[in-house]
Amino acid sequence: MMRQVELVERVKRYDPAADEALLNRAYVYAMMAHGSQKRASGDPFVAHPLEVAAILTDMRLDCATIVAAVLHDTIEDTGATLDEINRLFGPEIGSLVDGLTKLKKLDLVSKQAAQGENFRKLLLAIAADLRVLLVKLADRLHNMRTLGFMPPEKRRRIAEETLEIYAPLAGRMGIQEIRDELEELAFKTLNPEAYDTINRRLKELTERNVGLVDEIESALKEKLAAKGVQAKVIGRQKRVYSVWRKMERKSLAFEQLSDVYGFRILVDTIGDCYQALGIVHTAWPMVPGRFKDYISTPKQNDYRSLHTTVIGPQSQRVELQIRTPEMDEVAEYGIAAHALYKEGVTSGAQLGAESRAYQWLRRTVELLAEGDSPEEFLEHTKLELFHDQVFCFTPKGRLIALPRGATAIDFAYAVHTDVGNSAVGAKINGRMSPLFNELQNGDEVEIVRADGQIPPPAWEGLVATGKARAAIRRATRASVRKQYAGLGRQILERAFQRAGKAFSDDKLKAALPRLARSSIEDVLSAVGRGEMFSGDVVRGVYPDYKEERRTVGEAREEARSGTPGPNGQSAPSANAIPIRGIDSDLPIRFAPNGGAVPGDRIVGILTKGEGVTIYPIQSPALAAFDNDPESWIDVRWDVEPGQGRRFPSRLALQSINEPGSLATIAQVIADHDGNIENVSMKRRTPDFTEVTIDLSVFDLKHLNAIVSELRAKPAVSKVERVLS
Repeated sequence: MMRQVELVERVKRYDPAADEALLNRAYVYAMMAHGSQKRASGDPFVAHPLEVAAILTDMRLDCATIVAAVLHDTIEDTGATLDEINRLFGPEIGSLVDGLTKLKKLDLVSKQAAQGENFRKLLLAIAADLRVLLVKLADRLHNMRTLGFMPPEKRRRIAEETLEIYAPLAGRMGIQEIRDELEELAFKTLNPEAYDTINRRLKELTERNVGLVDEIESALKEKLAAKGVQAKVIGRQKRVYSVWRKMERKSLAFEQLSDVYGFRILVDTIGDCYQALGIVHTAWPMVPGRFKDYISTPKQNDYRSLHTTVIGPQSQRVELQIRTPEMDEVAEYGIAAHALYKEGVTSGAQLGAESRAYQWLRRTVELLAEGDSPEEFLEHTKLELFHDQVFCFTPKGRLIALPRGATAIDFAYAVHTDVGNSAVGAKINGRMSPLFNELQNGDEVEIVRADGQIPPPAWEGLVATGKARAAIRRATRASVRKQYAGLGRQILERAFQRAGKAFSDDKLKAALPRLARSSIEDVLSAVGRGEMFSGDVVRGVYPDYKEERRTVGEAREEARSGTPGPNGQSAPSANAIPIRGIDSDLPIRFAPNGGAVPGDRIVGILTKGEGVTIYPIQSPALAAFDNDPESWIDVRWDVEPGQGRRFPSRLALQSINEPGSLATIAQVIADHDGNIENVSMKRRTPDFTEVTIDLSVFDLKHLNAIVSELRAKPAVSKVERVLS
């Protein structure tokens, strides 16, 4: 715990004119007020406000701010009153302590509409005197440093509030050093596994590249000194959260990161900044698109610097920031480093009066008068605070923070994984919109859900957040595994029926050691994927079973021997797997370059890792599987007439080369309610054109009707169905 004399020494080190008596009086008052109170860590409670004051002395803040930090918990947690603080320490310090006491009561991650009102109070308090924000940020920083002593649920709530509110607010005010540490500590709490993994990888990288930072620092200094530019070069490895954010934003693996090291070049003048930039670009190749000039065009939080990335020593990508010491102070401490303060201006209203960030804050607060409700204020002001994020709302007013470029899919997964997995559409500001639409600040998003929906794998390439991407991968893997397990179960049930053996999960479970699988689902999935033959499973369950292997000829005969059923469909063995289409719960696909339609006698070919491909029994492609009888699967159609489901087929036509021939062909297909998927044409002779049409039809009867009418047209000399 910081001693009284140390507090005074820290302040007088940068402000010799500081009121020593005021500091001593505040220290003693806080010690007496907090008495024997303890923190969750077991430390004396007064140690916390003193550590907050220590953080602010590193930022070289005025004496009144330091005293307010020492006293900031007294009204809330002790018997002290605001009147007493005003009387003993003056109205300026009393106002700061009062503002901090009110902030402590705000719940900035509330799920209720009160969130908007609380955020409004926060901005009003810090706009009235910006030093309130500086003390609050230091208070939050020390609380995050000691967060490990809190209960898990409270830890998570505080970390979420820190990452969503206080860290971005620190960044918006330009206080980057505090923002970085707040983000790092919050990330470590919210995602400890990711933090530990990246931290370990960074340490391994450091061990492999021992001396690399020193080497690059020396090379930079030498190149600059040779041209007469004296510079201080500071090299560092990026923080864990910074690395994570880049991996998530750009969908990169750790191994794909090429600029883990950053270097800061401090020179005396703005002219030296641009001269140093020219020297660096002359010495090493610049990475295109990575140069930014924040000196001529400062950021909204007053940040000024030149940014560039070069291919430096050892072909290592090196990020460079070139600026003056004054720019560096503003970059690290933001509004707290403003020159007006250093000239002795200590009024909260004047502190940072020339700062663009502070001017923005004042303009933002002026908008309060235009808002009809706290929610409207939240919508119109908080959105502007976090310029690197998109803030959207649920219909009930819950605020969802997302990175720029996020879609409604990201929003759905941010609400809850189950919401994302079951999403089928979105209403954005009351209008139906595609799920992949990019969201804008202030959008109200309502996710339309459907039971049984599974996120398509293509979504993974449309989302901007790692949470959504990981959830989609998990759901896709689970869905595919479920499909293969379902197929495997059907294959095994029929295999056991053919063998005349009883099948049950209990019997399968007892045979797991013999099958070298850890669970029933593993067995079912392996069979469905074609990685394990059904006969091997039967023998695993019944070791004495002697299988009479079926030949390919027998498989063909079983498929041919079926008699036509309803709608012209064949009716093969009762053991056959029912086929409804590609949108069923089984991993089914149809043969390429032709397909199959209900009414065809069909056979399934089980391909390892791909599921079952359905072929018409007369398909010439089946000859390729004649030496693999285990891959042949008995299948049958299970499609009722009039269901409206379409199936793929292909026609090869020879048409007369005259105007309107293709239109005639297309019209016939349209008149019969066929759907053309693709058309290709090739002229063999001056008089005839070969046309290949991929179309979808309801069944064989439907297809034959189209073929019959096409043959009757004078423009068509020949038409045949193509079988793959």
